[in-house]
Amino acid sequence: MRVAHGINLAQLRAFVAVVDAEGFGAAASELGITQSAVSHAIGALERTVGARVLHRNGAGPTITTFGASMLEHARSALAATDAIGDLAAAQHSAPRGTVRLAAPPTVCQGLLPELIADWSIRLPRVTVRVFEGEDDEIADWLGAHSVEAAVLVDPPRSTPGELLATDSFHVLLPRRHPLADRAELQLSDLSDEALLFSGGSCEQPIHDLYRNAGLRMTLTHQVRELSTLFAMVTSGLGITIVPSLVRSILGPDLALVTLRPTHQRRLVLTGPADTPWHPAVTALIQDVQARSY
Repeated sequence: MRVAHGINLAQLRAFVAVVDAEGFGAAASELGITQSAVSHAIGALERTVGARVLHRNGAGPTITTFGASMLEHARSALAATDAIGDLAAAQHSAPRGTVRLAAPPTVCQGLLPELIADWSIRLPRVTVRVFEGEDDEIADWLGAHSVEAAVLVDPPRSTPGELLATDSFHVLLPRRHPLADRAELQLSDLSDEALLFSGGSCEQPIHDLYRNAGLRMTLTHQVRELSTLFAMVTSGLGITIVPSLVRSILGPDLALVTLRPTHQRRLVLTGPADTPWHPAVTALIQDVQARSY
């Protein structure tokens, strides 16, 4: 294999974009160049390193073993270059750059839309791209530097960053349910109800609430998607326990009732633990601190 002289950032950026977008066309759209230019950049990279980094097939490109081994190095090189450029720009102007922000579904739907709209006004040179995932995925993405920032649910108190919000668990019922007009409910009130469950970061705290109440938790259905959960509750298949952030996305056929006792979730905006934060991430966190979200 030839020694890899002459690798340039455009080649690495095209390679990472094709992997992340899972296609040459999508990568071209993301980069704002033609698909042919992306293909030429990948070809030039492969000639430079003397090995294939992508398999081309009818189902779309897939990464080779060698490509996988160099992917995180490529990400690190691009991140370092972008950070240096942003640091230089910060000496003369407002913070700028693109921040990939990972967050769980309830945060993406109930908290981030308004927050990102505010950031677009207060930090117009910072672009935030949202990646929705489950808690374990988000932690992995942040640790692997696939994202520059994340909203973590109930992280250790020592985690650097800023508290975005707190929310508590509520009972979600059909609007026509006899319990829907109650001011608050206890777990014992739900003993005769079919319980639906969405898991994720809510799983352990809800188990703890049942254990502390001396009650046995019996699940009727366990689903992953919030939309599925809402549809099942609306149809009368059961009730569920959800964070209060879902309030903003509920339809008129659903009711949210306070649960007592409950669990308060801490939603913390943070960056990677093992590297300096992108200047734009720092700007987002400082904005949150200033506005006391």
